Amino acid sequence: MMFEKVVRAGLFRVGGGDAEAAHEWTLRRLAAVSRSPVALAGLRARYAVRAPRTVFGVEFPNPVGLAAGMDKNGAALPAWPALGFGFVEVGTVTAHAQPGNPRPRLFRLRDSEAVVNRMGFNNAGAVALAGRLAALPRPIGVPLGISLGKSKVTPLDEAVQDYLASYRALRGHGDYFAVNVSSPNTPGLRALQDRAHLDALLAALVGEKPVLVKIAPDLTDPAIADLLEVCLARGAAGVIATNTTLARDGLAPADRARGAEQGGLSGRPLAARAREVVSFVHRETGGRLPVVGVGGIVDPDGAAKMFDAGASLVQLYTGFIYRGPALVRSVASTAGRATTPADTR
Repeated sequence: MMFEKVVRAGLFRVGGGDAEAAHEWTLRRLAAVSRSPVALAGLRARYAVRAPRTVFGVEFPNPVGLAAGMDKNGAALPAWPALGFGFVEVGTVTAHAQPGNPRPRLFRLRDSEAVVNRMGFNNAGAVALAGRLAALPRPIGVPLGISLGKSKVTPLDEAVQDYLASYRALRGHGDYFAVNVSSPNTPGLRALQDRAHLDALLAALVGEKPVLVKIAPDLTDPAIADLLEVCLARGAAGVIATNTTLARDGLAPADRARGAEQGGLSGRPLAARAREVVSFVHRETGGRLPVVGVGGIVDPDGAAKMFDAGASLVQLYTGFIYRGPALVRSVASTAGRATTPADTR
């Protein structure tokens, strides 16, 4: 309640209510916290939860992760485990540094506990991220995932080499890699979910580190089934379900005008569809592909439903914006009492 009534209210006023300004302000403060061992220890004492499990061969201190997009360039990596996260996914990063789409490009839908974004993979590039990760004074203490995307300037028929360039720059730093082929904000990107494109991409990337595929909630079940066949055939380690959606179902009346902004929707309205996709993936693969469930988790009950649907791990983004670090702690504590298998290889 303190976060929602005081901290969140203050953050939502930063930059005159501009969501991206608040995001940047928060990252700068967390970057400062990351340089203070005393501050990190204080946060860990309050928020850290042990609920260990092993998934696709990686040991996680708890199954609640920070989704890609929150800390694209790894600016505040030590802070996230101190806030209770059991793993952190940076990016999405591209081979070429790029500014992303014009601002404004991030919009809060408060009554719906949702966000619309059309960021467009704004990031400093894979080489810059590799340099930042190499310079970290200490390991962050939890598994690090790295989300890879296609550079906007790269033609679709050169996508494999673009992803490979990022992977080669970063493969020494990630515990797993997520192949983002599902953002709605890079023209043509979702075509990489098609069987032929995805097959070529996974053939090039699957190897020494676990590789997961992040999929869109807007795919039909037959299209997801095709994608899963490729993932299984090529040895993908798992699936991240789901990315943001182009649908606008379930918005509160007060949010419908702003919800019409172009971009992908995340948050509470996505929860039901994200669970449906997680359940479909789990059922279709017979549990052979671990699923990271993400989309609309804003309370422990939503996380419990995601685990019940078949997720081995979950990620937070929009829920964290609206509910703060207490959500991480409560979800991790709930997961520690759940009956979800602790070892999903």
